Amino acid sequence: QVQLVESGGGLVQAGGSLRLSCAASGRTFSAYSLGWFRQAPGKEREFVARIGWIGGRALYAESVKGRFTISRDASKNTVYLELNSLNAEDTAVYFCAAVRIGSSWSVDSIDYWGQGTQVTVSS
Repeated sequence: QVQLVESGGGLVQAGGSLRLSCAASGRTFSAYSLGWFRQAPGKEREFVARIGWIGGRALYAESVKGRFTISRDASKNTVYLELNSLNAEDTAVYFCAAVRIGSSWSVDSIDYWGQGTQVTVSS
């Protein structure tokens, strides 16, 4: 079992920044890759970014590449998502996700979800 707890969401003006955190716990979480999805009102949940727990290799959705940065602190079992140059289209609930290493990063393949944290960008 893996538990994921997000924090750091909030209201920010367009062009601003936020940092989301995802604290992971559980006996076998090191067997999983961690990352982030988001879901805007009326839209499907979409992939944002992921990172390898061991090597730290990161992968981003095209829509956030160059603006968002994912990182991890192994000593704290925490993954971060730095959101910069935010715009209204980034408004969504952001979910931390864990998938067993080697599995795909589609919504249907995710093994564990966090509860989500709301990010609202005002124009």
